[in-house]
Amino acid sequence: MKLLFSETRSDYGRYVYPYVIWAIPEAGETAADCYERGFLPASPELGAFYLCRNLRVNLGEFSLTSENRRILRKNPGLEGRLIPRAEFDYTPERRGAWRTFADERFGVGVMPFERLDRLMNGAVISHLLSFVETETGGEVGNALLYVEAPRVAHYYYAFYDLGWRDRSLGLWMMTWAVRHFAGLGFRHLHLGTCYSRRALYKTQFRGTEFFNGNCWGTNIEELKFLLAREEQSPSDRHLLDNPAYLAWFYEEELARLVERSEFRLTPAPHPRGGAAIEE
Repeated sequence: MKLLFSETRSDYGRYVYPYVIWAIPEAGETAADCYERGFLPASPELGAFYLCRNLRVNLGEFSLTSENRRILRKNPGLEGRLIPRAEFDYTPERRGAWRTFADERFGVGVMPFERLDRLMNGAVISHLLSFVETETGGEVGNALLYVEAPRVAHYYYAFYDLGWRDRSLGLWMMTWAVRHFAGLGFRHLHLGTCYSRRALYKTQFRGTEFFNGNCWGTNIEELKFLLAREEQSPSDRHLLDNPAYLAWFYEEELARLVERSEFRLTPAPHPRGGAAIEE
């Protein structure tokens, strides 16, 4: 894959020069190659991916905890079905219900019809999970997914009947999906980003990993450190220039993090010279 670095606002006085990092798949590569290196889709067409602090469950390490079992017991009368996008009926009723849900949960205008339609017509949604009542067949929720067996599945967006909130339906659906893909033998299930404490509910699964910008980590205390750091007033250091971070999680040795990095810059022939990032 090729990497592009898009410059964003700098803080010249503190020597902070930020870049947003995009990955562009090359011939022979698939979305799974980008997911595995810490990127999530930047477009429904899967033409570009952005590096971010995202979460995944290493399904080889997953097993149900007592809390997971408690959540699953809350909705014994429901079942899920994995449906290829080509076989899913994207009806006006579903489209309207999803937009109404998004307005209430994400904010008005965050998920307009145009964005929903682009998602549903893009390669980023390959499958959907449909959750129904076993007795009546009535649908109570849907989850939009990218699935590339057996390497990766991405639990992208979920929409459900808000009347079921007191039964933790949203978390039930996610827990059901983690268990389901683990049972199918998948390597990883991605659960989106984690940039606020509100997203920590996604870390309740055994096998949870997060991408810290350099490598996948399993120490949730490191993740909480990163979240707390964002809640504080701006620091005079960027993360890898923060002695406390390196001391607490890498024994004061940057080399420990270097060894685990997903990326390496190596000389490579180019028409205009330069170097290449080796994944």
